[in-house]
Amino acid sequence: MTPTLIELMGAGLFALAILHTFSTGFFKRLAYIQPAHAGLWHLLGEVEVVFGFWALVLVVALFTIEGEAAAIHYVDSRNFTEPMFVFAIMVIAGTRPILQTAMAAVHLATRLIPLPGSMGFCFTILTLIPLLGSFITEPAAMTLAALILAEHIFAKGISAHMKYAILAVLFVNISIGGTLTHFAAPPVLMVASKWNWDTAFMLTTFGWKAAIAVVANALCVTLLFREELRLLPVTENNRHEAVPPVLAGVHLAFLAGIVMFSHHPAMFMGLFLFFLGITHAYQQYQDRLILREGLLVAFFLAGLVVLGGQQQWWLQPLLMSMTSDQMFLGATLLTAVTDNAALTYLGSLVEGLSDDLKYALVSGAVTGGGLTLIANAPNPAGIAILRNHFDDEAVHPFRLLLTAAIPTFIAALAFRLL
Repeated sequence: MTPTLIELMGAGLFALAILHTFSTGFFKRLAYIQPAHAGLWHLLGEVEVVFGFWALVLVVALFTIEGEAAAIHYVDSRNFTEPMFVFAIMVIAGTRPILQTAMAAVHLATRLIPLPGSMGFCFTILTLIPLLGSFITEPAAMTLAALILAEHIFAKGISAHMKYAILAVLFVNISIGGTLTHFAAPPVLMVASKWNWDTAFMLTTFGWKAAIAVVANALCVTLLFREELRLLPVTENNRHEAVPPVLAGVHLAFLAGIVMFSHHPAMFMGLFLFFLGITHAYQQYQDRLILREGLLVAFFLAGLVVLGGQQQWWLQPLLMSMTSDQMFLGATLLTAVTDNAALTYLGSLVEGLSDDLKYALVSGAVTGGGLTLIANAPNPAGIAILRNHFDDEAVHPFRLLLTAAIPTFIAALAFRLL
């Protein structure tokens, strides 16, 4: 396949965007060196802005080289349903009624685990909520887990090593924990309909293996940092007025409705607007809605959609030239530099793909979903919520990559050997 000039530019800009995500700290330092332009450097230092910025460069290039009509047609041809959905589900999942309901379930499960301090609490968060993501979707699970961890673990002065370890396990477990059903994990959603994968197939082929890896990863990080966790008391969240059960039920109904209509933006955005009205009517039972964080994550994902549309010319031939083992390893590694849903979508375009290659592609894509910020759609949501608890309010990509290697390896063993 001979790439066009725009496709070559798209690949180059995609590579620059990846380098940019690993260099956000440099731009934040520039803000102190050049205070006259501090606002601009801070903007370019926001991880969630990176792909949106380079997507803008691509669209401007399209305007310049191919004209207004071509640029508008390309942007109109992109599917922005996922960014919109992630925005809506993040905001709803981050409300006090949903969080209090989730915390009640977590505390109930924690009491059943005979571990001292916050060991049982941490283990429960890193297992129960990622597996719950198979039903409430991965972005919702990431939002819930990150908000709970931020208040009950990260805010208590734990070590940087422990923060990165928990974040890495959270990312990996969310990525693989959504494979118990056919609708919750973005990389599975991209192929389920075309390949006729239903929930029964996912549970028997992927789900039980993923559950074992989720438990193993959570147990490893809990035992590794047992000395710190055992000294952290489990605190009940009594700072806010208890939410009436009826209102919590209404919030859960909105959450279920958003999930049910996740493929239909007019439906779920309409529900979301009604939901905003409910939150305004009962403000005494609400905390600050995470609208800013949700919009930043949606902007990030929308930029990834725009840039990703120009990568098919090199990515698809590369994937299709692999054996089953090569496919699994290649998908795991490629996921680190491109969204895993985009990876599986390209694989779904190939006719006559064997069942072994289908399994290798999807299992590799979800296995590598915790390696980097861009590897899995919910990851930016976790970063947006937790980054204030890291030094310089930034998560260093190389350190995350190295820390996530171990839970990723455990997930790979589960999918390839079990």
